[in-house]
This record gives sequence, C-alpha cells and structure tokens, in this order.
Amino acid sequence: MNPITQIVRATRPIFRSLTTTTPVAAVQSIPTTGLCFELSDEQKALQELARKFTKEEIIPVAAQYDKSGEYPWPIVKKAWELGLINGHIPEHCGGIELGVFDECMVAEEIAFGCTGIMTALEASGLGQTPVIIAGNKEQQKKYLGRLMEEPLVAAYGVTEPGAGSDVAGIKTRAEKKGDEWILNGQKMWITNGGVANWYFVLARTNPDPKCPASKAFTGFIVERDWPGVNPGRKEMNMGQRASDTRGITFEDVRIPKENVLIGEGAGFKIAMGAFDRTRPPVAAGATGLAARALYEASKYALERKTFGVPIAHHQGVAFMLADMATGVETARLAWQKAAWQVDHGQKNTTLASVAKLHASEIANKAAADAVQIFGGNGFNSEYPVEKLMRDAKIYQIYEGTSQIQRIIISREVLGAAKQAN
Repeated sequence: MNPITQIVRATRPIFRSLTTTTPVAAVQSIPTTGLCFELSDEQKALQELARKFTKEEIIPVAAQYDKSGEYPWPIVKKAWELGLINGHIPEHCGGIELGVFDECMVAEEIAFGCTGIMTALEASGLGQTPVIIAGNKEQQKKYLGRLMEEPLVAAYGVTEPGAGSDVAGIKTRAEKKGDEWILNGQKMWITNGGVANWYFVLARTNPDPKCPASKAFTGFIVERDWPGVNPGRKEMNMGQRASDTRGITFEDVRIPKENVLIGEGAGFKIAMGAFDRTRPPVAAGATGLAARALYEASKYALERKTFGVPIAHHQGVAFMLADMATGVETARLAWQKAAWQVDHGQKNTTLASVAKLHASEIANKAAADAVQIFGGNGFNSEYPVEKLMRDAKIYQIYEGTSQIQRIIISREVLGAAKQAN
C-alpha cells in the first residue's frame, strides 16, 4: 500500500461515517459555517509528501532532464509507488478517488520543482479523464485499472496539425465497419505521445461538414501497441523538455466497438467536459512555477548587492517581489475555487478558465520578473530562472490558449447576463 493510500484510508472512513457510502468525491457536502482556508490533516499530509518528493527527487535532477530531453521514467515510477499520480482513479479500479482539489495541491508542489516533469505526470491525468467521466465500468476497470497495476501513463489525443484551438476542424476520421471502427488521421503536439500505454482519441465519425461539432465526433480508447498506431519523433521544444511531445499517425487502426466512449457522436462533449476537471491542475502547475520564481528571486535579491546594499533593499526590486507574491496568492485562490466547485458537483466552466488564464499569465510575468531581478545571470542557463521563463510560455498555449480562455469566460458571462434580463 503506497503512502497516499495509507493517508486516505486512515481518514476516509471517519468522513464516510458522517455522510454516506457513496464515493467521497461525489458526496462532499458544502460547508455551512462560512469560508475556511485551512487544509485538513489528510491534505496537509498529502502536501507534505509531495513537497518532500519534489525536494528530494525532482529539484536535484530537473536541469539534467531539461538538457537531455529524456522522459523522466525513474521519477514517474517513484511517483507511482508513492501514489502521487493516479489519485483520482475510482475505487472500483483500485484507486482512491481523490478530488480535483487534492490533485491540484499535489500538482502545485511538483511544479515547484519542474513543470516539465509535472506535465509528464499531469498529462496522464488528462488522458484518463474522458474515461473517468464517460467510460463504463468495464472500460474503466480495464484501462484505469491497468494504470494502478503498474507504472504506465495515458495520453489525450485531440490536437492536430491544423486543429488546435479550433477543435471542430479535426480531420482524423473513423469509419464504422461491422463491429469495428477504422481510424485514419494524424494528431500533433500530443503530450506523452511516445510513452503512453493508451490514448483517448477524438475523431470525426460524421462526414457531413454541416453536422454540428456536438454530434460529429466520437471518442475512442486506442491502445499504443495496436497495428497502425505510429508515434513520430520527439519534439524538442522551447521549455518543459522532460515532457514527451510527439505527433501520432493512425493508419487503418481497427478499434473494437467496446472502446467507444458513451456512443457515436458523444466525443466532442466528452473532450470539452474533461477540461473543466483538468484546467484547475494546469493552473496549479502554473502557480507552482510562479512560486518557484518568487522563491529564487527573493533569495537572490538578498544575496546580490549593488551600491553597497542587497538589491532587495531597492524599492524597484522590492515592488517586483511584492507583485510576484500577489500573483502567486491570487493564482492559488483561483485554482482552489475552480477545483472546489467541481468537487462539489457545481458547474465550474467559467472558473476553470479564469484559473487557467490567470495562473498562466502570472507564471509568465513572475518568470520574466525573476530573470530581470537576476540581471545578466538570469539570462544564463547556469541559473534556475532561465529555465522557468522557457517553461512558463506553454501555459498560455496548451489545454486552451489564453485567447480561448477569454472566449469561454466572455461567453459564460454574456450568457448569464442574457438569462438575467
């Protein structure tokens, strides 16, 4: 039994005796005593375990993985052994069914050490989420259970060379033939693309270009070792280089009908619904990066001297640190509320996008300000903030660009305004 399972099982029976026998993630009651920002004993233990793991296993080797671009399998395996990944997998599949909030808390701690490694871990959660929210018991037990039995990872296959933000523009197609579907097409920028055991793949199944996206696409579970599944070369990206990003080509891949999620035409809703659960962890990762930038900049500002005093004593630098701290705190509050909403069964589309947008912007500003505080040293790869600045940029792009988040937020705001009139 891994440490996180021990922590959860020690406290969860007490919680359940006060509620019902329904899984905890589905029954967390809304507190009636007002706001509370104190973590539970279980959450404090999870946070401390993730923090210790990051300090001992990730920070010492983060720069090495950044330079080599290797996938961090040793870290993935250790995280799996400790229960720091797959925490949200349902209990009937062997998981402990943690809430999104707890997963975000762990993600922020790991991202403090290296967001490339955090993305390698978090991307498996993204690939799993469609199966968690839309898979039947058999699909969940087979594919999620497999991840509990050994240190394997999953991937989310939606983006294509010509369809990123415009998901409706997906050209990968699946044609039904008897009891099978034949999949053909190409995906691009797939995180964990070369190391995943299986993928969630979104494909067009209605060839009519006038068919609305809500009915035109179907979600499939596709295994990596099936004939016709061909991952491409690993992309060498600006940052987060420990993450494995590749294109994947599907050539006449035969998919049994048992691997369709919900049914034909339900794929778009599944793919988009997953983001309400996975954008808060992305925001938590961005917050972790911003917190690391603040930590490194504060430490350096107390060590580096100009005009006879530490640069932290200069108001220009001190105010930059104050702005960074403000950004970290507000980004953390944003992901916490978005995660809290989904854990309590509330629609969190707006806040999931708010959290992802705000934390992404904060991470980029904090990293850039940290480089500025380091001065010439900040521009040098021997110092840690140069990596932070490269790693931060992707937060404004993956899992929905900052522009897409603004579209979602404005659409939700205007929709609510129309209903109020």
